[in-house]
Amino acid sequence: MGDIRRRGVVALGVTGLVAPLTLALGAAPAQAASCTTQAGPYQKQVEKFLGRPVDGRQSVADCKAIQAFQNKHGITPNIGYAGPVTWGVMDLMNKQKAVGNNPNAARKCPTNKGRIACVNLTLQISWIQDGSRLVYGPVPVRTGRNGYETRTGLKKIYWRDIDHVSSIYNVPMPYSQFFDGGQAFHSVNLSMWNPPGSHGCVNMTTTTAKKYWSLLKNGDDVFVYGRKPGT
Repeated sequence: MGDIRRRGVVALGVTGLVAPLTLALGAAPAQAASCTTQAGPYQKQVEKFLGRPVDGRQSVADCKAIQAFQNKHGITPNIGYAGPVTWGVMDLMNKQKAVGNNPNAARKCPTNKGRIACVNLTLQISWIQDGSRLVYGPVPVRTGRNGYETRTGLKKIYWRDIDHVSSIYNVPMPYSQFFDGGQAFHSVNLSMWNPPGSHGCVNMTTTTAKKYWSLLKNGDDVFVYGRKPGT
């Protein structure tokens, strides 16, 4: 993320400014690489997820299917190997899907605050609720990687900038809504499952970021809890 330069106002809490490094480095879907003939430790789980015959053996078709998934989500190396990173992404997708339309089933996100944006780091999902009523979501998000974790706790949106640009990484951060120092909701042109994660911001698709922009305002609460896998 970039520094927070309010127009005519001194920016607040700019320590730990963050940005998705993969975006800063110009990451794009990985280019096609040679397929491996080696079965990975999660071969059967990956085959099942992709709707392939579950036999635990690597075929050319298996490799191409795994490789296509890796390319789509920016997983490297993209050689069609059913390793822990690839399966970790698939397993997270399964867990996100299982949430259904009840993301606050455990009542971890406060229901006594009115309009609030909730972020579950463990499941990498976010949603907006009003009291106990679900307003929008849940949707997958991409939060801070190891060493740049999205900070937990109850916060408030204090600055919004629809066309924000990071002065540190010189990358666009559209629909930025800052809630903790340099950490903000904003859109990125990346898969939400692109590892290892952001530099602390809560990355969203453009569709989600636009919706959050329309539903939230300065002063609205944000609650972040849990722990991102791998951090």
